Amino acid sequence: MKEFSFKIDGKEYKTAVQEKEDGKTEVTVNGKTYTVEMEHAAHKTVAAPKAAAPVASKAAAAAPAGGMQVKSPLPGSIIKVLVTEGQAVKKGETLLTLESMKMENTVAAECDGTVKQIAVKAGQTVMQDDLLVVLG
Repeated sequence: MKEFSFKIDGKEYKTAVQEKEDGKTEVTVNGKTYTVEMEHAAHKTVAAPKAAAPVASKAAAAAPAGGMQVKSPLPGSIIKVLVTEGQAVKKGETLLTLESMKMENTVAAECDGTVKQIAVKAGQTVMQDDLLVVLG
């Protein structure tokens, strides 16, 4: 499940997107869940990014030995990079802010770790699945 925070006209929205079977996706906005039917298209869709594999325990997972690649959940522009290389981060901590379709999205660490590499800078345009940060 991917989680996002959006601000629209100053109002904050907490969202979660989880892909289901048969082209259906569950989208939760501020606690209310909607089932969305996705049409199959010849191109990649950004409406429902693929969900990451869930962590087996509720405890924060550490980055894998080879490092965890944090990739862009959707195309957009990097607004702010909030971490530096060598910085220790906790699961859920915001790494950077990405603007897409005039909405600000936070990209958070999916595990505890140390920032090994920052592959983007403020003002840079990225596509879905582009490398943003490597945690180790």
